[in-house]
Amino acid sequence: PDREGEVIGWHIKEILHHPNIVRVSYSEITAAAVNKAIANPRDLDLNLVGSGLARSCLDKLVGFKGSPLVWRLGAKSVGRVQSAVLHLVCNREREIQNFKPVDYFSVFVDYGQGFRAYYDSGGLLTPQNPNSKQEEKPEQESSRIYQRQDAENLVEIAKNNPHKITRIERKTISKKPPPPFITSSLQQAAGSKLSLSPDKTMKLAQTLYERGLITYMRTDSVALSEEFCTSARQWLQEKDPDNVPQKQTKFKSSKGSQEAHEAIRPSNLSYPSAQLKQEVSTEEFNLYLLIWKRAIASQCRPALIAKTTALTKSGEVTWKAKGQVVQFHGYARYWQNLSADNQLPILKENQPLTLSKADLEQKQTSPPSRFGEPQLIALMEKKGIGRPSTYSSAVKTIKSRSYVKLTKKKLFPTELGMAVDSFLEQVLFELISAEFTAKMELSLDQIAKGEKQWQP
Repeated sequence: PDREGEVIGWHIKEILHHPNIVRVSYSEITAAAVNKAIANPRDLDLNLVGSGLARSCLDKLVGFKGSPLVWRLGAKSVGRVQSAVLHLVCNREREIQNFKPVDYFSVFVDYGQGFRAYYDSGGLLTPQNPNSKQEEKPEQESSRIYQRQDAENLVEIAKNNPHKITRIERKTISKKPPPPFITSSLQQAAGSKLSLSPDKTMKLAQTLYERGLITYMRTDSVALSEEFCTSARQWLQEKDPDNVPQKQTKFKSSKGSQEAHEAIRPSNLSYPSAQLKQEVSTEEFNLYLLIWKRAIASQCRPALIAKTTALTKSGEVTWKAKGQVVQFHGYARYWQNLSADNQLPILKENQPLTLSKADLEQKQTSPPSRFGEPQLIALMEKKGIGRPSTYSSAVKTIKSRSYVKLTKKKLFPTELGMAVDSFLEQVLFELISAEFTAKMELSLDQIAKGEKQWQP
């Protein structure tokens, strides 16, 4: 059930000239789903056909009329989605080339009680780098200080004044389970956990789908069928009763998702894994397991994390230490995305502390990092460039055209890629701007809903 499927159906109807052709569609290959689909056929949806034809006409116009413009650069093609994706990679490269690193200092104290605290600018100084936006600081460093003298002064204050705890905050937070996979999140997770390229991920997922092991893998909806949610609940009640939530977990899809399919999930939760291992390749099995774990995790209880923040003081300077302990793993038994435990000792307010060390570390701001394929796909999704069915093919195209190369899992634009992007910036800027592509997807959605005609 998607536009491509509808257009294929329409083409077949045009060729066969049969008076009563109907369309049957299903998003999982299971006996129940196929029988139900055949029992409920429908007419072709000409709005969906129009949307599919509009997309393919537009892509051909851009490709056929735009490509000759770059031939003299030694390039092969431009394309509505591929050129917008190339632009993201080239823009990031320019940001890296223009980046000027700034030195800064992180100041910390170690206490005899067995924990480290970092300088917190809620105290004496509020240092700001005049040339930069407020940075997100990593957990393991203090508020940033840009003058060595200021940092050294803080170390001196720490060494020459007694330390005590001024405030302790304890709270338990609950972390919700992640939603089941959609195309983009599957490609990202398979990239980071299994080192698979988006293209390879989709080929393996296609095989799993054709074998009837998972639901359709090109989707942007996080919704799950009632049938699956019920079977997941039953599975948890039998195998992991502590993890059954009070009520069924529902996820909201992002604005603009087509929702023609449900999320990617196993067709049958209880398929014996020993049997499956015999039937599919190791890579297919690992991808199936990833999909299975994420689907079951989405139906579990939240994780509970106890967080502690201790503020200490020496003179007028405040230091901060943070600790956290997972109290209940919940969904993380199946999908681990929690930070490691970092336990603070038992502390109480006004407790005096023994300073064992006060020091500073010199650091440097880092340039933005280059995209790996999973990060690029996440950005495409965020900016509304392309659709689930085109994410992996767009990335594959810019690699096969030698516009970008993959080195140590990062995408680098080639000289040719940069030349093509600079040229398009001058002559067809609208085409490569993410806004144009996203607006286009919106228009295609309106055609699919019958709110717009496709030919204009």
